[in-house]
Amino acid sequence: MQTAEHVSAATGLTVEPDARLREYDVGERSGLTLPEFAATYPKRYAAWLADDHSRVVPGEETTEQVRDRVVPALQDCLASLGPGETGIVVLHGACLKVGLLGLLGWPWQLSRSLQGQENCAYCVVTEHEARGLRLTSYNEKAVGSPHGPDFVSDGPVG
Repeated sequence: MQTAEHVSAATGLTVEPDARLREYDVGERSGLTLPEFAATYPKRYAAWLADDHSRVVPGEETTEQVRDRVVPALQDCLASLGPGETGIVVLHGACLKVGLLGLLGWPWQLSRSLQGQENCAYCVVTEHEARGLRLTSYNEKAVGSPHGPDFVSDGPVG
């Protein structure tokens, strides 16, 4: 919500919260650093490193559960746009990666080949008339971001 409020302040757009776009619920490991996670749940930490989703901590969402709530929310966002309109959706990194892969119809096996988005970065998905959705830009940085070069646009940033 904090990031969305910054986008709103910069663009004048209204924030429309959608609970389906929240970050992963990591259950009992919520608030733990990675070293604390490894020390507290060593077998589950090893499974997490290996992308073995069968061993989650109590209360943790699976990747499939996150995908199943995020992708419909992203599809609803797309459906709400008129021809030629641009939409902005703000997500956290892991949730964004799962949603992006699902929205584009990419198999989860490709997830390791796609670096997670950096803080304050964005990606652009466009709709091609004949080919459907396409990832046209990834891990871009906004104007004034301490994370990379300036990006200047004469239109909305998506």
